[in-house]
Amino acid sequence: MVENRPGAGSNIATESIVRATPDGSELLLVGSPNAINATLYDNLRFDFVHDIAPVAGLMRGALVMVISPTVPATTLPEFIAYVKANPGKLSYGSGGLGGITHITAELFKQRAGNLQILHVPYRGVAPALADLLRGQVQVVFMNLLPSISYIRLGKLRALGITTSMRSAVLPDVAPIGESVPGYEASSFFGIGAPKQTPVEIIDLLNREAGAALANADFKARIAALGGSPLPGSPAAFGGLIADETRKWEAVIKAANIKPL
Repeated sequence: MVENRPGAGSNIATESIVRATPDGSELLLVGSPNAINATLYDNLRFDFVHDIAPVAGLMRGALVMVISPTVPATTLPEFIAYVKANPGKLSYGSGGLGGITHITAELFKQRAGNLQILHVPYRGVAPALADLLRGQVQVVFMNLLPSISYIRLGKLRALGITTSMRSAVLPDVAPIGESVPGYEASSFFGIGAPKQTPVEIIDLLNREAGAALANADFKARIAALGGSPLPGSPAAFGGLIADETRKWEAVIKAANIKPL
């Protein structure tokens, strides 16, 4: 059974699993928000990295940097040069303060030379996309699927993929890291459990997750979403969580991002 516990950027759901009985009956869908929230929020009543036991990774997903055709740039180097020549003139929309579409853009700004682009947070990516199409904002970092049709119709211009590898969904779009050294970002999803969950239960769940990820239909579904499977041991998934938490901690502190 899946139980949605929305609120506080997934913190309510996470705390419920931290306090749950560690018998494998209650699990957490772990994702990028957890790695971000560890730094974004000062008053969490848990330590995500230490209080949630990693079980298994499920998938990683790329985002795409799209701009309005009103911006006089057709390549990423041209865009960076334009922003540097016109500091503060452009704005970018995100799906919300501290979300993955926000901090991936902030990472880009930092790595590309501390670009001056105004952040405009929205209540979700859909209204940010609507304003991008109207030219109210000029840039959005977003998931692949909602953007593809607009890119193909020429209503949006794709300048780069956030991951280090090209996506099969948008094979002609190069990774941002090819033009901006050190840039790499992605969303991720996996399974977590209460910290004291027995090793044998975690290993069993990890094997079952690995079997699912080896299924051709499941892999095809992940690929259709613009993602890639994330198999591996509980330790490997724990390492990814720790790495992502440290990575976004540096971005959040450098940009002085605070929740509303």
